[in-house]
This record gives sequence, C-alpha cells and structure tokens, in this order.
Amino acid sequence: MSLKHQIARKEIIEAGRQILESALVIGTWGNISVRVPEDELIAITPSGVDYNRLIPENIPIMDFEGNLIDGNMTPSIELAMHLEIYKNRPDINAIVHTHSTYCTAMAIARQPIPAACEDLIQIVGGAVRVAEYKLPGTLELGKAAVLALEDRNAVLLANHGLLAAGKDLKETLKIAHICEKSAHATLLAANIGGAVSLSKEDCAIMRDFYLNKYGQR
Repeated sequence: MSLKHQIARKEIIEAGRQILESALVIGTWGNISVRVPEDELIAITPSGVDYNRLIPENIPIMDFEGNLIDGNMTPSIELAMHLEIYKNRPDINAIVHTHSTYCTAMAIARQPIPAACEDLIQIVGGAVRVAEYKLPGTLELGKAAVLALEDRNAVLLANHGLLAAGKDLKETLKIAHICEKSAHATLLAANIGGAVSLSKEDCAIMRDFYLNKYGQR
C-alpha cells in the first residue's frame, strides 16, 4: 500500500465519520471518493459498511475501468457514478454523496435549490439542479449527474439525495453542508413568500470572487 493510498484512505475514513456525526447520512448510506494524486485511480468507500468501523484496508482502490487495485472489500454500488464524474470533470478530486434530510426533500420533490443563498452561489456556482431520475447503482445515473453538474459543484439526484464534488475532500464536505443549509432555508422561506433567486450576473460575480479572491492567497 503506497503512501498516496494511505493518505486517500485516511481522508475517506475521517470524512465518513464526519458525515455520519453531522447527520448528512444515516447508517451505512451515502458514499465518498477521492482521486489518488497523479494516478488514474480513486479511493472509495466500501458497500454497506458502518463508517465508524472502517480501517484503511477496507477502502477499495479502483482504476478508471472499475477494477479493484487494492483493498479487501467491495466498492460502493455507486462506483460507476463516481467514475463517470471523474472522467468528465478533471477539476473534481473528491465526491461526497449524502442523503441529508432537506436536500432529500428537494430531491424527492424534484425541485432545484435556487440561487438565493450567497454562500451556495459562491461555492456551487449557482442553483443546484436536479438530475434526471435513473436507478441507483447504474451508469445511467452517472451520466445524468454529469449533465446536471455542468459548471456546478453539486447536484440533486432525483428521489435520492445530494452529490457534492470539489477540488478536495475538505471543500467537498463544506459544499455538502452548505447545500443542506440552503435547502433547509429554501423550505423555510416557502412559508414567507418563497426564496428570491439572484441574477446570473450577480451569481457570476460572486462565483468569481470565491474562485479568485476569497480566503488567504
């Protein structure tokens, strides 16, 4: 097991515990993956295993053809979706798929999270679209997610949940949390007149600020 594999596996185990503790998932649902730097490989959570019981050897290392390179467990059933996204989005290095309550509410209603919360716009790029419904565990679901993810860093999977994707796992976890907060705020706003989306021009300005000026540089 190379050092790069070890680092990727430890990142996934820690992220899994975080999404469980913060109620972004319940039980063994949801999945997480990261690119292995400089290799055409990913590390991904195994199928149906308690996040609190994972050890590094449990995390499968997969190539882009779906072959197991290292690890002692079967990968998540959503492997095909993760691989399809990585193949089509070289800017994405980590994926977190959650079943959080408010994002799932939007997903089962097949309603996008509007471009109304400024932090959502900055980190996602605009409204969180809803991907066309496809059965879980299928390549078709991955293709639908890629389409709806165009120029975005999150997508709602119809009748399923949220998929967040970012430059690294730290950012991707933040995206998942901000999407859940924004979905909650959107549903609350529906009781007092509804969320007001911002213009494309304002969204573009805020996205550019996040990408090029936000934080310490």
